[in-house]
Amino acid sequence: MRDLLENISRFPKFFILIILGVFANLLKPLSPLMQRPVTAIAVVGLLVAGLTFLTLTLQAMLGRTQV
Repeated sequence: MRDLLENISRFPKFFILIILGVFANLLKPLSPLMQRPVTAIAVVGLLVAGLTFLTLTLQAMLGRTQV
């Protein structure tokens, strides 16, 4: 039983590491674009706009709108 609890307690650490690895691999191709200020502003703007769109869409789908 103790081994089972030890194994279960390791899962959150592995989950966090997997999520961080996915984000690192998704953001790595964007690093060359961050060298020029114009493209860096465009990339950051697109990321913010995408996250805002996703947030607003999910809130509307779940009925959590504040209108």
